[in-house]
Formats: sequence, structure tokens, C-alpha cells
Amino acid sequence: MATHGLLALWLTAAVLAHGDHDHQKNMAGPHKSLWYNTLPGDGGTQADSVFSGISTFGRLPYLPCLSHKDIDYDIAFIGAPFDTGTSYRPGARFGPSGIRQGSRRLNLYGGYNVPLDTNPFNSWAKVIDCGDIPVTSYDNTYALHQIENGHFSILSRPPTTDASKPGPSLQGKTLPRVITLGGDHTITLPLLRSINRAYGPVTVIHFDSHLDTWKPKVFGGSPSQTASINHGTYFYHAAQEGLLRNDTNIHAGIRTTLSGPSDYENDGYCGFEIVEAREIDTIGTEGIVKKIRDRVGTKNPVYLSLDIDTLDPAFAPATGTPETGGWSTRELRTILRGLEGVNLVGADIVEVAPAYDTNAEHTTMAAADALFEIMSIMVKKGPLSVLDIDPPAAADNNPKDL
Repeated sequence: MATHGLLALWLTAAVLAHGDHDHQKNMAGPHKSLWYNTLPGDGGTQADSVFSGISTFGRLPYLPCLSHKDIDYDIAFIGAPFDTGTSYRPGARFGPSGIRQGSRRLNLYGGYNVPLDTNPFNSWAKVIDCGDIPVTSYDNTYALHQIENGHFSILSRPPTTDASKPGPSLQGKTLPRVITLGGDHTITLPLLRSINRAYGPVTVIHFDSHLDTWKPKVFGGSPSQTASINHGTYFYHAAQEGLLRNDTNIHAGIRTTLSGPSDYENDGYCGFEIVEAREIDTIGTEGIVKKIRDRVGTKNPVYLSLDIDTLDPAFAPATGTPETGGWSTRELRTILRGLEGVNLVGADIVEVAPAYDTNAEHTTMAAADALFEIMSIMVKKGPLSVLDIDPPAAADNNPKDL
């Protein structure tokens, strides 16, 4: 009897348990009530564990933009993992993944940028990560075509905001902004070719320790057409191809050695003014910001290219051609914030080579933080439909004869 009683109790318990299962809801992971919190203030949601999950820039949504033409956005991040144009240390092909890793904690507390009084992660703009452009490591000429065409595919589609409004592009349309994660600095040439297809010649703000306007016979010897395009000559080619607005471009952070004074003369022919890194000792960050703003003006479409070696190797050791005597991360971020209001139509960050970084990821975090400032000033400016831009002068459309 005792055995029959225990059996009856077990059967009753099993039936009751099965009945409870019928009333439970299936949990689809990740279950938001367990893993996500609603943020105070500006609102939005944020994963509790920023150190987990698949890396995108700032933990933005990833969408495969290159394979899906119907995806729209206002600002898109895209990687260009290319480093076969370097002259010293390779490794920037891992820059896009490294920068994304360094960006994980950007919106740990919600992403609000205190100095700029904006939250680029929670604004009018739809911002996404489009992944990387497929880039061959075996053929530089073909790789540069891949980068140009991949970038233009992302750049040339209607944005989420103000797609039907007129904008500053050559077709009179409003386009999205694209921020490219490099890659060595050679990638800026195909990016400017893509930008030129959309906007014509643009003004360039170039943060770097090097000029990158060297003639190919000076930098690399130019044994072939392919070898003549590298991370020290791409602006020379950009000037020759008529991609730059004449006499509105500027370098900032320069402290390289030269082959001789003629390097500066050639740089002037390419349409650049120079702000040397050591000038910060005399004019400060405010003086540097003023020089940049005075040079680029308020009516030109502006492209910003940032080489991480602008920073001193104490702050960013993981780069292809480090130069001592550079700016601190704080100084660079202050200067970038000083560009608020400039007509940025696109940007890139280059020469991040994570293999040379510290265990604490100093370089990739510095790169991500710099992009956070660039992204913030883009958001504060508003959609490109609001830009008041002058058309290029006739002389800007003519290639340079250098």
C-alpha cells in the first residue's frame, strides 16, 4: 500500500508540473527583461555587459548594407581593412576590428557627449555599422577599386532623414554621411574618389604627423604605377586628379622629417596649409582650431581624415609610422570638438595597427573616442539637407600639374 501511495503522489506531482509548463511563456533570448535596462534621462536601452557580444562600433546595430540596397541610415560606419600601402609597420588591416573593440564602452552610461551637449547614439540620426568592405590583400590596384566602389555604394543611397529634400551633392540630393575605419592611409585616395563622384572637389582637414603629399619618386621611388600610390603619396595623386578644392586644405599635427625644404613647397602646390604639432606650445588648442576654421571656411563641403599617429606614441603606440612629439588624446579631442559647425560630409580614421597596442588597448580606445567626437559634431550639424555650400570654383575641377 505504501508503494502504491508513493506512486500516486509522484503521478499527481508530474501532472501538476506539466500543467505549470503549459502556462509558462517561451523565453526568446536575449530576454530583454533580464539583459537590458531602460536608461534614465534621454531614454533608450543599453546592454548591461558592454564587454560581451559581437563588436560593432559603439555597439551600434550591424546591418549588411553592401548586400542589401534597401538599408537606409543617416551615418554609417564602414571598415576598409587594407594595409599593403605601408612603408614601415603593417597591421592596419586589423584596424576596423580593433577600433570596434576599443569602442565598446562609448555608450556605457548612455553615450551623452557633455562638452558638445549631444548624444550621437540617441538623436535625430539613424546610425549603424555596415561591417567591412571586402578588400583583397594580393592586388593593391584592385583593392583600391573595391574600396572606392564599396564606399560609393554606401554613400550614394538616400538617407533615413530628409531623403526627399535638396542637398549639396552634385545631383542636388541629400546623402548620408559615411565614416570609414582604416586601414592604412592609402585608403583615403579611393575614398576621395568616391566623395568626388558625389560632391565634386572637397576641402580636406588632414590630421597627421606626416604630409602624405610626397611625389612618388621621393616616397617609395615609384618603380611602378601600383607602387606609386601608397600611404605617403595619396594626397599627391588626389591633387593631380582634381579631388581637392584649391587652397582650402590643411594639415594639423605635422612633425615629420623631410627629404628637404622642397617637400613643403610641393605640399603647397597640392593646396595645403600646415599646422605643425609644436605650435600647440605657443598658440594652444584654441589657436590651432582657429587656423583650421579660417582655412576651411564655412561654405565648403569638408572631408576629415585622421591618422592616429597625430597622437604621441605615449597615447597611441599602435600605428604604422609613429612619431614622438605629438599631441595628447585630450588635446586632439579638444581640437576636434572645436570644429563644431564645419560642413563635414564624411570622415575616416586610419593607421590603427592593434598588434602594437598595449594590453590596455590605449590606441584603439583613443581612435574610438576621436570618432565619438567626429560623430557628435556631425549629429549636432544636422542632416546634410541643411548645409549652405558654395559650388566648386572652375579651377577646382582641373587636375593639378605638379
